[in-house]
Amino acid sequence: MAYLNPGAGVAREGKQAAAVADAAAATSVVAAGATPTKAEYDALRADYLALRTKVNALLAALRTAGMLAP
Repeated sequence: MAYLNPGAGVAREGKQAAAVADAAAATSVVAAGATPTKAEYDALRADYLALRTKVNALLAALRTAGMLAP
């Protein structure tokens, strides 16, 4: 995607961030009762950690591409 540089009157190319795969489908399920079981909690925690890893990978790709400050 080119951006217009009004000061110089020229177009400059923007850098593209590295590809990051889509987040996996959630593995946790809705708790059956009022209090979640340990298995339900563990599944939700695993989903959270996987999503956290994915977000960090996206941020790293954007920093590497120069789209975010280091």
